[in-house]
Amino acid sequence: MKIRKNDTVLVIAGKDKGKKGKVRFAYPKQERLLVDGVNFIKKHIRARREVRQAGIIEREAPIHVSDVMLLCSKCNHPTRIGFRFLDDGRKVRVCRSCHEVID
Repeated sequence: MKIRKNDTVLVIAGKDKGKKGKVRFAYPKQERLLVDGVNFIKKHIRARREVRQAGIIEREAPIHVSDVMLLCSKCNHPTRIGFRFLDDGRKVRVCRSCHEVID
């Protein structure tokens, strides 16, 4: 998966289209991301003894990785991601618009 934790992304599809947020968690096997302030759902919670109040809470749900695009930190545009090997042998992510190293 080309998008990682702490990347800033722009939502390009769905009910939250146009919102920006920071990736809090990445779930590579399910190809999903948990982004701050995006894809809120309402969850009905049952009371558990004295610990938790019953009711409806709002929380963020994971969003599919194909519904977001990475915002390049250099050019500040949503971009696709490429890869390049540096002279020291490291594999790094590269912005396809401005060709700058993202990592």
